[in-house]
Amino acid sequence: MVTLDDRPAIILLVEDNPDDQEMSRRVLARAKIRNDLHVVSDGIEALEYLRREGPYEAPAISPRPDLILLDLNMPRLDGKGFLTEQKADPAIRGIPVIVLTTSDHDEDVARSYDLGCSSYVRKPVGREEMARAIEAIETYWFKIVVLPPRGE
Repeated sequence: MVTLDDRPAIILLVEDNPDDQEMSRRVLARAKIRNDLHVVSDGIEALEYLRREGPYEAPAISPRPDLILLDLNMPRLDGKGFLTEQKADPAIRGIPVIVLTTSDHDEDVARSYDLGCSSYVRKPVGREEMARAIEAIETYWFKIVVLPPRGE
């Protein structure tokens, strides 16, 4: 069982939009749960981070996240491609992934769940709505749900 009483929650944000990155940083900076946010811009970079490859080789730079917030529409390797790779890798497949995207296509929702996402959240358009969505994610995932052990 993961308890966050003595350490911050580690969150990996996989998001290519700088404005959405900044908004997420701001919301999580004022969050009720202490957190350590790490940001990457696409699925390839996220896999490098999780597998500690390339610039993420040092464990201090790439601590194993408790939760991944994943955009679907990104360059190089999109969210669906990332989920396919992540869920096929026994070392990282147990990390919960919340798809956080603007896509409202039923096919994207169904495919994301088929690929193993833990939740699918449509990214609200306005700043206040986005802040409420991230706060709800924080409450649910770090106060209600029991997360798997981090297992460095």
